[in-house]
Amino acid sequence: MNKNRQSIRLCKYDYSRAGTYFVTFCTQNRECFLGNMGSIKNNISKKTELVANWQTLMRVFIRPENEETKLILLKYMEQILFGLNSFLKKHVGITEKVSLKELSMRFTETIINKNPEKKLAEVITGLIEDIAPHAVNVASPYFVGHMTSAMPFFMVHLKTIVTALNQNLVKIETSKVVSILEKQVIAKIHRIIYKENESFYNEHVQNAKTTLGIFTKDGTLANITALWVARNSLLASKEGFSGIEKEGIVPAYKAYGIERCVILASKLSHYSFKKAGGILGIGNQNIIGIDVDTNNRINLDLLKKEIKKIKKTGGRIKILAVVGIAGATETGTIDPLQKIGMLCSENKIHFHVDAAWGGPTLMSEKYKHLLDGIELADSVTIDCHKQFYMPMSSGMVYFKSPTIMNSIEYHANYVNRPGSVDLGIKSITGSREANSIILDCALKIMGTQGYALLIEHGIETARKFAEEIKKRPDFQLMTPPELNILTYRICPVDIKKKLSEDNFEQRQSINKELNKINRNVQRLQREAGKSFVSRTTLNIGNKRKEDIVVLRCVIMNPMTNINILKKILDEQEKIYRCYITTSRP
Repeated sequence: MNKNRQSIRLCKYDYSRAGTYFVTFCTQNRECFLGNMGSIKNNISKKTELVANWQTLMRVFIRPENEETKLILLKYMEQILFGLNSFLKKHVGITEKVSLKELSMRFTETIINKNPEKKLAEVITGLIEDIAPHAVNVASPYFVGHMTSAMPFFMVHLKTIVTALNQNLVKIETSKVVSILEKQVIAKIHRIIYKENESFYNEHVQNAKTTLGIFTKDGTLANITALWVARNSLLASKEGFSGIEKEGIVPAYKAYGIERCVILASKLSHYSFKKAGGILGIGNQNIIGIDVDTNNRINLDLLKKEIKKIKKTGGRIKILAVVGIAGATETGTIDPLQKIGMLCSENKIHFHVDAAWGGPTLMSEKYKHLLDGIELADSVTIDCHKQFYMPMSSGMVYFKSPTIMNSIEYHANYVNRPGSVDLGIKSITGSREANSIILDCALKIMGTQGYALLIEHGIETARKFAEEIKKRPDFQLMTPPELNILTYRICPVDIKKKLSEDNFEQRQSINKELNKINRNVQRLQREAGKSFVSRTTLNIGNKRKEDIVVLRCVIMNPMTNINILKKILDEQEKIYRCYITTSRP
């Protein structure tokens, strides 16, 4: 064990303004890493016939087969916990250059053996050698295309503990103190959002009759939960009607004398709202997209006009909610939350803020002003596995009113009985793991200042990257960063001049060709496996809008710096010049 540990070097990343740190455990070299695995493989290479019987089942359940196997597994776990990530980063890049078609041919067997095929140590060997290199190394500082990134090293250990405890937050009887802890953690984040006074939190932090929020599996379920609550509050029970949750959408519309319900949101809103329209029975065509302004924020004038138009129907159309975005998925932009909140208050409309991405910005004294007005929201979504840097997958939804979630209570005699204090009563999810433990520990380890440093690094690096893009004649910045997301595209300087001419047909033709070029550059860079920037399509223009393919960069890894981003641009330029030149318009 000691000899094996010596092959692993602990490298602390000393982050500037060092209030926080990420720790990267590195192997000294590829040979050392594979050598350790090779010696372990030799120890388990002697095949013996494996049989499923009660004796072997008990052994699998409660203990390793013997001391030798225990040592082997410990060595493997040491590599997984401390070495695998850095090994991949050093030797694989983003992923190994193997096509999906080739990989899929390796996974065609569909028969489950009656008896065991392999021992645990062999299975772990397979994961390290056959799966990990072909997965995506999201921890690489060159992976800047999606809202998934490196995690602090301690997250793996916390996740392991949570898995080992195997608590189920559906019920006090399967979680006990963890349910109590979850209510405390929820209150802590609620306080950052809503800033209520001390007496408010003393009253509600452990109040069995009130709920400040709930953990969900992800932001999609958090958004659906928020709109579920909004729907049930809007179409609540009244004389002669038991409420929409009990009677359904048709009787609800009849009872309230309405024809349909709508949700108003920016056209840049997350697709989970379309899902919510279908699931909640109002129809996803009633998720009305409001155009954005030149800053990619919801156009307030158009929002006001839509509300005014709906009010003129004399109540035949009801607005279930208005959504404000705090960190749009594609552009990272933030809607004018303060003004939307005031508008909703004036018109008595449920105001929901989707802060799945941008919510943790509230921890930065320097940039929390970007989310001014979020405290006016009736409900707020935040994702833990985004800028709280937690493992997949965990989301949260918060409510200003401590009692509004009563409208979605469900009970069952065998688990969540009426009168119980179980958190599962007000959750769209049934069984649910104890992610609150991980967030609680992370907040204690990092503090608000630690998270603030990460947020500030992302925002400020994105700004530097935007300036670098502007300097390069082959690129065009499409959406400047407000948080730490920006979009740009390959668009050589001579083409920019043609695009500036007042000729729509010419511009349309050029943009179609540029779309092809950018799609190809993004694809070829992804397939090369050294770095990754995603792409999306934005509807851009004033009167005559066009679909423009853009490259999308998400900067949240603290090891990503401007030098790495310059190398990513260099690679894109090289791909463009070498492979795409013939496609230029």
